[in-house]
Amino acid sequence: MTAYWKANQRRLAPWVFLAPGLAMFLVYVIVPIFQSMWISFYDWDGLGQAEWIGGANYVELFDDDAFYTSLKNNVIWLVLYMLAVPAGLMIAIFLNQTITGMRLYKSLFFFPFVISQVVVGLMFSWFYAPNFGLLYTVIEWVRSSPAASLVASLVIFAVMLVLIAALVVAYVFLIDFLRRSGARQWLAVAVIAVVVVLLDMLVDGPLRSLGDLAVAMIERPALLLTWPLELWTSTLSNVRGDGSGIAVLADERFVTYGIIAAGLWPQIAYVMILYLTGLNNVAADQIEAARLDGARGWRMLWYVVIPQLRPATFIAVVVTVIGALRSFDLVSIMTDGGPYGTSRVLSFYMYEQALSEYGYRMGYGAAIAVALFAIMMIFISGFIWKMWRDESQR
Repeated sequence: MTAYWKANQRRLAPWVFLAPGLAMFLVYVIVPIFQSMWISFYDWDGLGQAEWIGGANYVELFDDDAFYTSLKNNVIWLVLYMLAVPAGLMIAIFLNQTITGMRLYKSLFFFPFVISQVVVGLMFSWFYAPNFGLLYTVIEWVRSSPAASLVASLVIFAVMLVLIAALVVAYVFLIDFLRRSGARQWLAVAVIAVVVVLLDMLVDGPLRSLGDLAVAMIERPALLLTWPLELWTSTLSNVRGDGSGIAVLADERFVTYGIIAAGLWPQIAYVMILYLTGLNNVAADQIEAARLDGARGWRMLWYVVIPQLRPATFIAVVVTVIGALRSFDLVSIMTDGGPYGTSRVLSFYMYEQALSEYGYRMGYGAAIAVALFAIMMIFISGFIWKMWRDESQR
């Protein structure tokens, strides 16, 4: 054995160091995953005798309106939570400058990351309060002042233009990303179509014809673009001068977006920290060479800086996707799934069914957990596959 170790020491040493971590990962991650899958085939309250029911939990799951509501909210979380990546990058680039007082600015932007999610939830609950919250106060002031209302309308119009540009860029770069990953351009367009169809089915039910598909491809992006204006108009129409205002967390139209805004605050800070670390590792010689070639501004950022931030981007996207899909704490603190269950997400619905006073249905909760795990693995596996292809240059 000693002779074998000496002959293969360089090959075996990494596995010796990895063994404790792999053992913990196996015991506390891999084994529970398979246990959850196994429990999902049982009817079990967590204490008594478990009864094998096969796929009955999954059959019930796909006929459960609350499950589809939670799934739709998770999709909204996932789409809007990705704003943390470009926002964190822009803030990190700003904080990477050498100007007076930058340490103070870094502390202010870093502050949300160290705050507990419970505190963040409570702060935003007070912020949204319809009788004394800052949001109501500002909206009431804007509504009562013609000049302020004009400025706010111009800001909303600017936001719509930015969303139009972002949507066009997102479509173009998604097609380019899939094409560079080895897919044909028609396959990239097909993937986008499938995503749009799934989103449309979550909102309006199954599509019945190719015409419905064409309408969905145009209508859904248009709704995303006009949503800020509709939200603003609806908000102003609901604000009244009697102090009641609009209850964001009690209105099923706004509650999910209000919670997401609260979650984006610390998430942007986290992404910012990742990008600050990545910017410290950007090769100075490449920056200097690009300047000599005449690169400035956006060209420098797009062609020189961002390609070197690929590892930080990978981690930021993976962490943001996971955070969006397991968004439990803010939902629990701010609304407890309300109003009428419209702010549920899959992780919270799993808790309600398995552990709250509404359920103690461990098998059904495990089925929801398996569905959430499958969705998460689709995204994470895609990013890992893309990173492996880039690193191996295949």
